[in-house]
Amino acid sequence: MNTEQIDYLAEAEDGSSLWQDAWLRLKKNRAAVAGGIVLITMVLLALLTPLIAPYGYEAQNLDLGASPPSAAHWLGTDIFGRDLLTQILYGGRISLAVGFIATAVALVIGVTWGAVAGYIGGRVDAAMMRFVDILYALPFMIFIILLMVVFGRNILLLFLAIGAVEWLTMARIMRTQVQALRQQEFVEAAISLGLSPRSIIFKHIVPNAIGPIIVYTTLTIPSVMLLEAFLSFLGLGIQPPQTSWGLLISYGAETMEEYPWLLIFPGLALTVTLFSLNFLGDGLRDALDVRGSKD
Repeated sequence: MNTEQIDYLAEAEDGSSLWQDAWLRLKKNRAAVAGGIVLITMVLLALLTPLIAPYGYEAQNLDLGASPPSAAHWLGTDIFGRDLLTQILYGGRISLAVGFIATAVALVIGVTWGAVAGYIGGRVDAAMMRFVDILYALPFMIFIILLMVVFGRNILLLFLAIGAVEWLTMARIMRTQVQALRQQEFVEAAISLGLSPRSIIFKHIVPNAIGPIIVYTTLTIPSVMLLEAFLSFLGLGIQPPQTSWGLLISYGAETMEEYPWLLIFPGLALTVTLFSLNFLGDGLRDALDVRGSKD
């Protein structure tokens, strides 16, 4: 038995909560810790972009044009002479905002739908989940594209459209969790006290299912960001003068043979962020898996 195992057993003997045990397991996962550090760094860079960006967002030098990385422009410039590092920092704000806000929309819809269906059960549950099954069969990429074309390429609509198609899996997960939790003694006690179903669901059951919700969140954000990047690559996502990593990648792909740095650096920013979110999500899933922790 090594030193880490002895320390872990000693802490377990002193008594610890589920969250403390999960935190101890998460800290031992180096990939998840590294992913968390990278994600926090990206978020801080996005929040502080107006203060740390080396150039103004709209600053351009047409005489300079597209130039490779240099001391003046660490990541080079685009065809309009705009600093690429500045563009990536501002693009990160939009890409991360889409990821977090659209995921929040998906969580609100999915958690509410799944919790209500799982708690009520019976015909209501069957009807609600059949509706979810029907939506699963629809080509939602086409649905989002149609929304963008009909209602205009509005960034708020993009948040809602992406979030509205990402809630289905969360609804299924939440329904399963609620079905398992509604038989627990604390739920029966809440019912005996005369609490309303709404109070039982959102004040007692949902907080006890927070683990799967957290894991799903960290795994959904990268898929949402990738979806936004794909839409921007097709010209249906973020539109100028705003920018995002997906839009920068789209521009870079058009000139990759002449100016490869315009594709490499935005692609690298998106890839690193997606990997960090996936590593963190996998680590949280393992840390919050009580059954796995007993092995």
